[in-house]
Amino acid sequence: MGAGISCIEGGDGSHCQRDTVLGDLPENCVAQVLLRLDPPEICQLAGLSRTFRLAAGADPLWEAKLPRNYSYLVDKACQSDVEGGHDKWAQLTKKEIFARLCRPIPFDGGTKEFWLEKRGTGVCISISCRALSITGIDDRRYWNYIPTEESRFQAVAYLHQIWWLEVRGETYFSFPEGTYSVFFRLHLGRPSKRLGLRKCIMDQVHGWNIKPVQFELSTSDGQYVQSRHYLTDPGAWIIYHVGDFDVTDSSVPVIINVSMTQIDCTHTKGGLCIDTVLIQPKGLFKQHKHNTAT
Repeated sequence: MGAGISCIEGGDGSHCQRDTVLGDLPENCVAQVLLRLDPPEICQLAGLSRTFRLAAGADPLWEAKLPRNYSYLVDKACQSDVEGGHDKWAQLTKKEIFARLCRPIPFDGGTKEFWLEKRGTGVCISISCRALSITGIDDRRYWNYIPTEESRFQAVAYLHQIWWLEVRGETYFSFPEGTYSVFFRLHLGRPSKRLGLRKCIMDQVHGWNIKPVQFELSTSDGQYVQSRHYLTDPGAWIIYHVGDFDVTDSSVPVIINVSMTQIDCTHTKGGLCIDTVLIQPKGLFKQHKHNTAT
């Protein structure tokens, strides 16, 4: 047999019977298969045949992969100068809308970004240090913003030395249903580059091994959680888990409040970089190991 063809010589002529291949599957059957796959898997299978390619681009398939409140996400994206208005988005297919929403979209004056997780499990939000309320941030004796390529927002808040550490943040958003985790991205030491090589200035790092930092998370629907962590591993960016919250109704916006405090005034602390607050679907990535206070 060659090229999937079996030829059988009969008494009344030649009869050729072609083997069944993937391209012979009806498009509606292929669509049912694709509905059970994640978006990255759908895109991989689109290259198998013309039938798979057509089914993988169908609007009903991608509408099923979009969250129920995707129109809210589109409206949020339309408010961004980067993504264009409603007229531009109205011309897109559902697959194109999904792909656009998977790219970081700025909001709140560019101090925050959101994007759809590529497997469609929920929304991710990154909140820059400039969107946080930091006690003493306007006093250069204690804090200043430093530029760095190690932040998605190109700058971090750097603490020289302080007695009272208090950082608070808030965001208002309609999340797709699911469980979400909240993190602070922190770094002990001041990262810099010299002659193209990364270096970390550690001379101001002190006070973080005496008492833990307290992290808190609360939501407008009454959820609350707190955790305490010692800040460790100077010279590396560490993701500190604040806690989790649940969303049961994507049509109702929720206010998320987060904080980190170390207000024991018996000692000073310094040498800390604050990058972002991250909100992501629970279990999206493995947390970095760090010391948790009991």
